[in-house]
Formats: sequence, structure tokens, C-alpha cells
Amino acid sequence: MSIQYEVEQLADSYGVADSFPKDFGYGEEEADIEDSPAPSDSKPRILLMGLRRSGKSSIQKVVFHKMSPNETLFLESTNKIYKDDISSSSFVNFQIWDFPGQVDFFDPTFDYEMIFRGTGALIFVIDAQDDYVEALGRLHLTVSRAYRVNPEINFEVFIHKVDGLSDDHKIETQRDIHQRANDDLADASLEKLHLSFYLTSIYDHSIFEAFSKVVQKLIPQLPTLENLLNIFISNSGIEKAFLFDVVSKIYIATDSSPVDMQSYELCCDMIDVVIDVSCIYGLREDGSGSAYDKESMAIIKLNNTTVLYLKEVTKFLALVCILREESFERKGLIDYNFHCFRKAIHEVFEVGVSTPRPVGPQAVGSPCNKAVALNGTPRSTV
Repeated sequence: MSIQYEVEQLADSYGVADSFPKDFGYGEEEADIEDSPAPSDSKPRILLMGLRRSGKSSIQKVVFHKMSPNETLFLESTNKIYKDDISSSSFVNFQIWDFPGQVDFFDPTFDYEMIFRGTGALIFVIDAQDDYVEALGRLHLTVSRAYRVNPEINFEVFIHKVDGLSDDHKIETQRDIHQRANDDLADASLEKLHLSFYLTSIYDHSIFEAFSKVVQKLIPQLPTLENLLNIFISNSGIEKAFLFDVVSKIYIATDSSPVDMQSYELCCDMIDVVIDVSCIYGLREDGSGSAYDKESMAIIKLNNTTVLYLKEVTKFLALVCILREESFERKGLIDYNFHCFRKAIHEVFEVGVSTPRPVGPQAVGSPCNKAVALNGTPRSTV
């Protein structure tokens, strides 16, 4: 379906990413890990950890299940380990394990070696509006134990619920947490352990951008995708381009220029608009068809001479570009370059599909992860 919009006013604020239809998502959440089939355990894992009521389950529901942030206020506290199999996208293909805040690493029934050995990224969530002294102690215990089991894990710290803090307070809180956490690691002679810090909130797009950075580290083809995007924009007069996973609005790659938060929010809102309108007008009378297919395309012209251009790349991916109106006059050139870019993307992942599957304990569950080790870290670039 092809859609073109003329937008006369640039919105002062950006809507929360909750406008996807509920059935346009990743499926239902699975039960706890003991009840899950063994074969799916070979997928790369992302662990969500932190103290009780820090916002772990809310993050998972908002990003991957399209729950409205206001609805998360009624979520019950997690009391057992839940696994969410994110497998609807050929790129975002992993498991998220949501841990209860009261996990005791010294409990003999807790097999932390098995869990950490199969983990690609560990996200520790800290409530920025609460006293985080206890959270920092748990963070140190968690990452030090995980690092000794699997030093290849990517350690990510979400300084969460910052929507209630002033800009100065946000910066001061991040600086304080960063300093204390790294001092604790230095005291334990763990200077090689690297922590990445993000300011996040489910009430804006910061949580989606943070998750994008986390997921990108688990994509072995990332350098190739970034190189293709750089070539595409430099030959097309485009200012910025994002390769989005349409369902979650995680961007799996972008060009090498810095990411501006406002640009990212505009692109997210454009995906919302395209899917919403397609669900209303793009389906057949009997409700069949897809809200997003190979014909999906949209152009939005803003009143500040900026143009947003969306094109379908694969069943789950969209390229969203930001450019000036004068550059968009060469739409034929842009479309030709996009055709070459799209063909290259398909070739990159056809190489991954044609690569022989490893057998035994190193086998990985999906075609897009052929070059991903069991712990979710890249082996080589396609």
C-alpha cells in the first residue's frame, strides 16, 4: 500500500509508542523457564534484572508487547523468572528473561552458571527516583558473578524512570551512578568489565533508543549494514537514515552520523502513522491482507522543508530517511539507490542463510543468527 501525506504543522511533542494494533506484535508471553521447550534455549538471551518495582516488566511490555505506559501501573510484581521469545522478526531474534528482584545468587537452586553462560546481554534496571544504594550493591554482585562465568556478556545499565527528574538532576544522577558503579568494580579488580549507561523512561522514546543500542551489539552483520547505509545516504543526498524493525521500532542500524533524539522520534511516529492508516484502509474488506508488505511506502513533508521517506526493505524491516525537499526532487535517483541498497541487504542475509548450520551445542536457532555464538556475541561479520 502506498501512502503520501502532507503535514503542515510539526507537532510540539511526540506520542508514546503504543498505537500498534495488539495483534501486530510478537505473540503471547511464554510461561516460566521450567515449562519451556529446550530447543529455543539456544537463542541469544537478554536478561532483565534489578530490584523489585524498578520497572523491568514495564519495559518489556511497552517495547515488545505494545502496552500503553499507563497500563503498566497495574502490572503485578514479578515473582518468578519469565521468558519472552522474541521471534517474529528475522533480525530481532532472541529471548528476554525477566528476573524477579529478589533473586538470590547464593541459593543452591539457582543455577547462575547455566543462565549467564548462554547470555548475550545483561540489562540491570535502576530506579532513578528511589534510593539506589541497594541497587548499586546488587548491580555489583550481579555483574561480577556474571563476568566470572561469561566475560563476553554485554553489561547495560538502564537508569530508569527519569521522566520525573529535571535535566540537571538526570545528569547528576547518571554521573553519580556511573562513578559509584565503576569505583566498586575497580575495588574488586574488575577494571576490564565495561558498563554502558542509559537514561530511560517508558513515557518517551528513550527506552526504544536504549534497547536499540543493546540489540545492535547482538547483530553480527551490524558493520556491514552501517557501511551500506553510509554508501546509500552519501549517494542520495539524504541527511539521516534508520533501518527499523517495524514491530518494536528498534532501529537495528543507522549511518555513522550522530543520532538526534528528535529525528528518531519523528521516524518512530511515522511508522505508527503508516501502520495505523494501513490497518484502516490497506486491508481487504474481509480483513485479510497485511498492514505492512512489499508495497508499503510513505512520504511525509513537514513545514520546515524536511521530508520523511519510508520504504519497505523486508517483511520486518523498513528504511526511514530524513532529507531536504530540494534533495527529494531527485526521487528517481533515490529510488534507484534504494533498489541497490535493498538488493544488497537481501544478499547479506542470504549469505547467512546459506552458511552451513553448526551442529551440537553451538547450533543457533534461527537463520539470522548463523554467525552468532551461543552467548549471543558476534563470531564474524557477514
